[in-house]
Amino acid sequence: MFHRSERLLLRPIWHEDWWAVYEGINDEQIVRNLARAPWPYTPEEARHFTALPIDPQSPRFLITLALSAEVIGCIGLDPSDDPEALELGYWIARPHWGLGYVTEAGRAAIHLAQMMGKARMTAGHFLDNPASGRVLEKLGFERLPHTAQRHSRGRGEIAPIAEYSLELNGCDV
Repeated sequence: MFHRSERLLLRPIWHEDWWAVYEGINDEQIVRNLARAPWPYTPEEARHFTALPIDPQSPRFLITLALSAEVIGCIGLDPSDDPEALELGYWIARPHWGLGYVTEAGRAAIHLAQMMGKARMTAGHFLDNPASGRVLEKLGFERLPHTAQRHSRGRGEIAPIAEYSLELNGCDV
């Protein structure tokens, strides 16, 4: 599955992409804000990630610049405890922070979740990463009134997160 937005192309992750993934994510400030990626992030981790099978019910995409095909991040829709929901996750390489790429890719992911017939999306961010919360709010997610605890492999510990939800019925992306 591919998705083209104004400036981006979201495309499947292929094993040959391992080096581009490694170069983009191998930054402690990125990895510490992810739940599943370990720190230090090694080339072996990138090879393993890019070799994961493609699951159409839980799609993951490389975020690439449409004009150059440069890999600038990753976005995915993961299974949720709620069968009617998908959990949004993403990272963007540091040189591309603050340029609106995650918001643009997030809109595409919301559109894909709607096409998959899901009723809602969930997301979260570690409390010391408020920039991610601003992205989620731009996408229309509403912050839930509580915090939760989530393990971060990159931090090597459990840390507090803010949780968000987005109802997809009637959502205009």
